[in-house]
Amino acid sequence: MTAALQVPGVALASQELIALRRVMLQATAGPVLANLPGGFSTRRKGHGLEVADVREYVPGDDIRHLDRNATARTGRMHIRQFQQERDRITLLVADFRPSMFWGMRRALRSVAAAEALALIGWSIVESGGRVGFFAITPKKPVIVPARGRLRGMLDVIGGLVQAHDDALTTISAGQGGEPPLDQALSRVDRLVPSGSELVIASGFDAPGNDLDDRLAALARRRTPRLVLITDAAIQSMPRGRYPVRLADGRRVRLALGSNGTQQDYSEEEIAGRPALVLDAGETVEHTARRLATAFPTGQVA
Repeated sequence: MTAALQVPGVALASQELIALRRVMLQATAGPVLANLPGGFSTRRKGHGLEVADVREYVPGDDIRHLDRNATARTGRMHIRQFQQERDRITLLVADFRPSMFWGMRRALRSVAAAEALALIGWSIVESGGRVGFFAITPKKPVIVPARGRLRGMLDVIGGLVQAHDDALTTISAGQGGEPPLDQALSRVDRLVPSGSELVIASGFDAPGNDLDDRLAALARRRTPRLVLITDAAIQSMPRGRYPVRLADGRRVRLALGSNGTQQDYSEEEIAGRPALVLDAGETVEHTARRLATAFPTGQVA
């Protein structure tokens, strides 16, 4: 991979995705809420008995969960994380097709998708859940089985970096294609059990003719959650076809811009289902706050 493709916002780095753990912990430092039937929310009354992990103290943590051994050993306050009584299994699905590898401000949409999934993953493992990973790439998919705790999240981060690097190298060489999203999602229902959750981060370009049917089939036994990655800078451009030079020297024209109408870009509908809209140009701290609201820590699919 050339040096031009290794700059922040274009390439993924595992250490940056690991650092998002603290960003998400700070964003979710408020009271943990659990959804109840009827649309009401309340505080969880307790924790599981099994210690799931030990991590460094973050302001807002319950001091009663202080781990004295880790605190004495490191000289910094550490607390215990407990396994929730109900197991939450989530498959994080990243769209790394060619249409995701562009951006006009802070980062490529593919990078923003990876950051959003990493933030969600950290929130899930911190609350005692398990995460797996599935990447849609121009060639073969990258799959990481669902696991819990810190090790499971590190495996997911490894998969994110590998899949993104492979896709970036393939696309920069002018290779690979853009498989329809509905076909690419045909395998995900076999990767996690019934009752689990699927979080799909994508621009939802080239959705295919049967995306609505595919999502409806997944929703019968699982819970699909959609995260639309966009770039709000496009909305400030006049609608038109703009020339773009590819890495191999070829020139193409992309249809970009809007008709000038004002819309609410906090949520849209994709194939008849609500999708949380995230702007690739926003900071990861802003994204973490949005995700902390949309994906509560105590939520179980």
